[in-house]
Amino acid sequence: MFTLNRPETFSQDIKKSRFIAAASPVADEDAARRFIEAQSDPTATHNCWAWRIGQVYRFSDDGEPSGTAGKPILQAIDGQSLDAVAVVVTRWFGGILLGSGGLMRAYGGTAATCLRHGEKTRVIPTLSSEIECGFSDLALVKSRLAAVPDLTIEREVFTEAGARLGLSIPVANAEDVARMVLDLTSGRVTVPLPQR
Repeated sequence: MFTLNRPETFSQDIKKSRFIAAASPVADEDAARRFIEAQSDPTATHNCWAWRIGQVYRFSDDGEPSGTAGKPILQAIDGQSLDAVAVVVTRWFGGILLGSGGLMRAYGGTAATCLRHGEKTRVIPTLSSEIECGFSDLALVKSRLAAVPDLTIEREVFTEAGARLGLSIPVANAEDVARMVLDLTSGRVTVPLPQR
């Protein structure tokens, strides 16, 4: 899965109708609603939109025939394996009817091109954990953790006996990381993982 690094726009004219797509990363449903509200132009004929955040998604045809605008925009998001993204495609009608197929291509294509132009970042699900590590194990544990792809040591607080490390661990490797730390320290350090 990927998300956009920053907002992106793209516009094109199709049979005298003007289509402008605006896409943005969004953290949650409220952010998606705020983005849609901010991007919708009251002077336009239609402001159609879609967003996806994990398993939750919404879309709107905003007066276009059912299934011809919001759903193709959502398909453009899903077709590029994007998450935490909202897209608004605004249309100013130019006088020529596009038909259902033409509308689906126009909305979906405008959204897809906009998203293709955007710079993307891979989304890696992580979980947070904290470990207590004595000075005798600290250097080795930190160097081995640093070698784990996409794992970050978010904070390090020194104590009398060693340090407390706040970790952001990729969900896919969490159990391997916990086992590695346990083995490295002969059981002196454990990585608590949330129960699933």
